[in-house]
Amino acid sequence: MDELDTGVPQTARIWNYWLGGTDNFAVDRQVGDQIREAFPDIADNARASRAFLVRAVTQASEAGIRQFLDVGAGLPTADNTHEVAQRVAPESHIVYVDNDPLVMAHAQALLTSTAEGRTAFVQADGRDVEAVLAQASGTLDFGRPVALIMSGLLGHVTDDDAAAEMVRAYVEALAPGSYFIALDGSHSIEHAEAETIWNEQANPPYVLRGHAGFARFFDGLRLVEPGVTSAPQWHSSGRPLDVVCGVAIK
Repeated sequence: MDELDTGVPQTARIWNYWLGGTDNFAVDRQVGDQIREAFPDIADNARASRAFLVRAVTQASEAGIRQFLDVGAGLPTADNTHEVAQRVAPESHIVYVDNDPLVMAHAQALLTSTAEGRTAFVQADGRDVEAVLAQASGTLDFGRPVALIMSGLLGHVTDDDAAAEMVRAYVEALAPGSYFIALDGSHSIEHAEAETIWNEQANPPYVLRGHAGFARFFDGLRLVEPGVTSAPQWHSSGRPLDVVCGVAIK
Protein backbone atom coordinates (compact mmCIF):
# COMPACT_ATOMS: atom_id res chain seq x y z
CA MET A 1 0.00 0.00 0.00
CA ASP A 2 1.22 3.55 -0.79
CA GLU A 3 2.51 5.46 2.23
CA LEU A 4 0.44 8.33 3.55
CA ASP A 5 2.19 11.60 2.62
CA THR A 6 0.95 14.41 4.87
CA GLY A 7 3.35 16.96 3.39
CA VAL A 8 1.83 17.13 -0.10
CA PRO A 9 -1.76 18.35 -0.57
CA GLN A 10 -3.98 15.61 -2.02
CA THR A 11 -7.23 15.73 -3.97
CA ALA A 12 -9.40 13.68 -1.63
CA ARG A 13 -8.32 15.61 1.46
CA ILE A 14 -8.78 19.07 -0.11
CA TRP A 15 -12.27 18.19 -1.27
CA ASN A 16 -12.99 16.80 2.17
CA TYR A 17 -11.97 20.19 3.61
CA TRP A 18 -14.23 22.12 1.22
CA LEU A 19 -17.11 19.86 2.15
CA GLY A 20 -16.59 20.66 5.84
CA GLY A 21 -14.90 17.39 6.75
CA THR A 22 -12.06 16.82 9.20
CA ASP A 23 -10.03 14.18 7.34
CA ASN A 24 -7.41 16.61 6.06
CA PHE A 25 -4.10 18.17 7.10
CA ALA A 26 -2.68 21.69 7.37
CA VAL A 27 -1.16 21.54 3.87
CA ASP A 28 -4.54 20.59 2.43
CA ARG A 29 -6.31 23.44 4.23
CA GLN A 30 -3.63 25.91 3.15
CA VAL A 31 -4.04 25.10 -0.54
CA GLY A 32 -7.80 24.83 -0.14
CA ASP A 33 -7.91 28.35 1.30
CA GLN A 34 -5.67 29.74 -1.45
CA ILE A 35 -7.93 28.25 -4.10
CA ARG A 36 -11.04 29.52 -2.33
CA GLU A 37 -9.56 33.03 -2.25
CA ALA A 38 -8.96 32.91 -6.01
CA PHE A 39 -12.25 31.13 -6.71
CA PRO A 40 -14.81 31.81 -3.95
CA ASP A 41 -17.39 29.44 -5.47
CA ILE A 42 -15.22 26.36 -4.95
CA ALA A 43 -16.97 25.25 -1.75
CA ASP A 44 -20.33 25.73 -3.46
CA ASN A 45 -18.98 23.64 -6.34
CA ALA A 46 -18.06 20.88 -3.91
CA ARG A 47 -21.51 20.85 -2.33
CA ALA A 48 -23.23 21.04 -5.72
CA SER A 49 -21.14 18.12 -6.94
CA ARG A 50 -22.24 15.96 -4.01
CA ALA A 51 -25.89 16.97 -4.47
CA PHE A 52 -25.73 16.05 -8.18
CA LEU A 53 -24.35 12.61 -7.34
CA VAL A 54 -27.19 12.01 -4.90
CA ARG A 55 -29.76 12.90 -7.58
CA ALA A 56 -28.01 10.87 -10.30
CA VAL A 57 -27.52 7.74 -8.17
CA THR A 58 -31.12 8.00 -6.98
CA GLN A 59 -32.40 8.25 -10.56
CA ALA A 60 -30.28 5.28 -11.70
CA SER A 61 -31.50 3.24 -8.72
CA GLU A 62 -35.13 4.12 -9.39
CA ALA A 63 -34.58 3.03 -13.01
CA GLY A 64 -33.56 -0.42 -11.78
CA ILE A 65 -29.76 -0.22 -11.51
CA ARG A 66 -28.52 -2.38 -8.64
CA GLN A 67 -24.74 -2.25 -9.21
CA PHE A 68 -22.44 0.77 -8.92
CA LEU A 69 -18.74 1.22 -9.70
CA ASP A 70 -17.51 4.49 -8.14
CA VAL A 71 -14.05 5.20 -9.59
CA GLY A 72 -12.11 7.89 -7.75
CA ALA A 73 -14.44 7.69 -4.78
CA GLY A 74 -12.61 10.06 -2.44
CA LEU A 75 -13.07 10.22 1.31
CA PRO A 76 -16.35 9.17 2.91
CA THR A 77 -18.82 11.98 3.51
CA ALA A 78 -22.58 12.34 3.84
CA ASP A 79 -24.67 10.43 1.30
CA ASN A 80 -22.00 8.11 -0.06
CA THR A 81 -22.98 6.09 -3.12
CA HIS A 82 -23.91 2.95 -1.19
CA GLU A 83 -26.08 4.90 1.24
CA VAL A 84 -28.03 6.57 -1.56
CA ALA A 85 -28.38 3.43 -3.68
CA GLN A 86 -29.34 1.17 -0.79
CA ARG A 87 -31.98 3.62 0.43
CA VAL A 88 -33.78 2.94 -2.84
CA ALA A 89 -32.83 -0.75 -3.16
CA PRO A 90 -31.20 -2.41 -0.12
CA GLU A 91 -29.89 -5.26 -2.30
CA SER A 92 -27.60 -2.96 -4.31
CA HIS A 93 -23.90 -3.81 -4.72
CA ILE A 94 -21.31 -1.02 -4.73
CA VAL A 95 -17.58 -1.04 -5.42
CA TYR A 96 -15.47 2.00 -4.53
CA VAL A 97 -12.11 2.58 -6.23
CA ASP A 98 -9.34 4.93 -5.07
CA ASN A 99 -5.56 4.90 -4.72
CA ASP A 100 -5.22 7.50 -1.96
CA PRO A 101 -3.88 5.73 1.18
CA LEU A 102 -5.97 7.98 3.44
CA VAL A 103 -9.10 6.87 1.59
CA MET A 104 -7.95 3.30 2.15
CA ALA A 105 -7.51 4.03 5.84
CA HIS A 106 -11.14 5.17 5.98
CA ALA A 107 -12.42 2.40 3.74
CA GLN A 108 -14.33 0.76 6.58
CA ALA A 109 -16.73 3.71 6.49
CA LEU A 110 -17.38 2.87 2.84
CA LEU A 111 -17.78 -0.85 3.45
CA THR A 112 -20.90 -0.67 5.58
CA SER A 113 -23.89 -2.16 3.83
CA THR A 114 -27.40 -3.37 4.27
CA ALA A 115 -27.71 -7.07 5.02
CA GLU A 116 -29.25 -7.58 1.59
CA GLY A 117 -26.56 -5.69 -0.34
CA ARG A 118 -22.79 -5.57 -0.52
CA THR A 119 -20.01 -2.99 -0.68
CA ALA A 120 -16.32 -3.43 -1.48
CA PHE A 121 -13.23 -1.25 -1.84
CA VAL A 122 -10.56 -1.60 -4.53
CA GLN A 123 -7.27 0.20 -3.95
CA ALA A 124 -6.10 0.96 -7.49
CA ASP A 125 -5.39 3.77 -9.91
CA GLY A 126 -8.63 4.38 -11.77
CA ARG A 127 -6.66 4.69 -15.02
CA ASP A 128 -5.72 1.02 -14.75
CA VAL A 129 -9.00 -0.17 -16.22
CA GLU A 130 -8.05 -3.83 -16.49
CA ALA A 131 -6.97 -4.08 -12.84
CA VAL A 132 -10.05 -2.24 -11.58
CA LEU A 133 -12.48 -4.39 -13.55
CA ALA A 134 -10.73 -7.60 -12.52
CA GLN A 135 -10.96 -6.75 -8.82
CA ALA A 136 -14.46 -5.30 -9.04
CA SER A 137 -15.76 -8.46 -10.69
CA GLY A 138 -15.66 -10.19 -7.33
CA THR A 139 -18.58 -7.99 -6.25
CA LEU A 140 -20.22 -6.86 -9.50
CA ASP A 141 -21.66 -8.96 -12.31
CA PHE A 142 -20.61 -7.19 -15.51
CA GLY A 143 -23.08 -9.29 -17.47
CA ARG A 144 -25.79 -7.09 -15.90
CA PRO A 145 -26.12 -3.28 -15.99
CA VAL A 146 -23.77 -1.24 -13.81
CA ALA A 147 -23.70 2.49 -13.07
CA LEU A 148 -20.15 3.73 -13.63
CA ILE A 149 -19.39 6.90 -11.63
CA MET A 150 -16.48 9.27 -12.26
CA SER A 151 -16.77 12.35 -10.08
CA GLY A 152 -13.78 14.69 -10.30
CA LEU A 153 -11.65 11.95 -11.83
CA LEU A 154 -11.43 12.87 -15.51
CA GLY A 155 -9.82 16.24 -14.78
CA HIS A 156 -6.88 14.34 -13.32
CA VAL A 157 -6.35 12.60 -16.68
CA THR A 158 -4.92 15.69 -18.28
CA ASP A 159 -4.53 14.34 -21.83
CA ASP A 160 -7.90 14.60 -23.59
CA ASP A 161 -7.40 11.52 -25.75
CA ALA A 162 -6.19 9.42 -22.82
CA ALA A 163 -9.21 10.47 -20.75
CA ALA A 164 -11.62 9.60 -23.56
CA GLU A 165 -9.92 6.24 -24.12
CA MET A 166 -10.16 5.42 -20.41
CA VAL A 167 -13.90 6.11 -20.45
CA ARG A 168 -14.33 3.99 -23.60
CA ALA A 169 -12.46 1.09 -22.01
CA TYR A 170 -14.74 1.10 -18.98
CA VAL A 171 -17.92 1.54 -21.02
CA GLU A 172 -17.00 -1.32 -23.36
CA ALA A 173 -16.94 -3.64 -20.34
CA LEU A 174 -20.47 -2.65 -19.29
CA ALA A 175 -23.67 -4.42 -20.27
CA PRO A 176 -26.36 -2.63 -22.30
CA GLY A 177 -28.59 -0.58 -20.04
CA SER A 178 -25.62 0.55 -17.92
CA TYR A 179 -25.30 4.16 -16.80
CA PHE A 180 -22.32 6.52 -16.99
CA ILE A 181 -22.43 9.31 -14.39
CA ALA A 182 -19.66 11.91 -14.61
CA LEU A 183 -18.81 15.29 -13.16
CA ASP A 184 -15.82 17.65 -13.23
CA GLY A 185 -14.82 21.28 -12.84
CA SER A 186 -15.43 23.42 -15.91
CA HIS A 187 -13.45 26.34 -17.32
CA SER A 188 -13.80 30.01 -16.33
CA ILE A 189 -11.27 32.79 -15.76
CA GLU A 190 -11.57 32.51 -11.97
CA HIS A 191 -11.53 28.74 -12.02
CA ALA A 192 -8.44 28.80 -14.26
CA GLU A 193 -6.58 30.74 -11.56
CA ALA A 194 -7.59 28.07 -9.06
CA GLU A 195 -6.37 25.41 -11.49
CA THR A 196 -2.95 27.12 -11.61
CA ILE A 197 -2.68 27.19 -7.80
CA TRP A 198 -3.68 23.52 -7.66
CA ASN A 199 -1.14 22.40 -10.23
CA GLU A 200 1.67 24.37 -8.57
CA GLN A 201 1.10 22.86 -5.13
CA ALA A 202 -1.28 19.88 -5.04
CA ASN A 203 -1.26 16.34 -6.37
CA PRO A 204 -2.24 14.94 -8.83
CA PRO A 205 -2.46 17.60 -11.60
CA TYR A 206 -5.85 18.77 -12.82
CA VAL A 207 -7.16 20.21 -16.09
CA LEU A 208 -10.40 22.12 -16.59
CA ARG A 209 -12.49 21.40 -19.68
CA GLY A 210 -15.40 23.29 -21.18
CA HIS A 211 -18.81 21.75 -21.75
CA ALA A 212 -17.95 20.71 -25.32
CA GLY A 213 -14.74 18.97 -24.24
CA PHE A 214 -16.54 17.22 -21.40
CA ALA A 215 -19.42 16.14 -23.67
CA ARG A 216 -16.92 14.11 -25.70
CA PHE A 217 -16.79 11.54 -22.89
CA PHE A 218 -20.41 10.59 -23.62
CA ASP A 219 -19.86 9.83 -27.31
CA GLY A 220 -21.81 6.73 -28.36
CA LEU A 221 -24.09 6.88 -25.31
CA ARG A 222 -27.63 8.21 -24.91
CA LEU A 223 -27.57 11.29 -22.71
CA VAL A 224 -30.30 11.64 -20.12
CA GLU A 225 -32.04 15.03 -20.24
CA PRO A 226 -30.98 17.80 -19.76
CA GLY A 227 -27.70 16.48 -21.20
CA VAL A 228 -24.33 18.00 -20.32
CA THR A 229 -24.98 20.92 -18.01
CA SER A 230 -23.93 22.71 -14.83
CA ALA A 231 -24.37 20.37 -11.86
CA PRO A 232 -26.87 22.56 -9.93
CA GLN A 233 -29.12 22.55 -13.02
CA TRP A 234 -29.24 18.79 -13.57
CA HIS A 235 -32.79 17.95 -12.44
CA SER A 236 -32.62 20.93 -10.11
CA SER A 237 -32.96 24.71 -10.32
CA GLY A 238 -29.81 26.01 -8.62
CA ARG A 239 -27.68 28.81 -10.04
CA PRO A 240 -25.10 27.69 -12.61
CA LEU A 241 -21.63 26.96 -11.25
CA ASP A 242 -18.33 26.02 -12.88
CA VAL A 243 -18.92 22.31 -12.46
CA VAL A 244 -20.13 20.28 -15.45
CA CYS A 245 -21.94 16.96 -15.35
CA GLY A 246 -23.86 14.44 -17.37
CA VAL A 247 -25.63 11.09 -17.14
CA ALA A 248 -25.89 8.70 -20.06
CA ILE A 249 -27.12 5.20 -20.80
CA LYS A 250 -25.38 2.53 -22.89
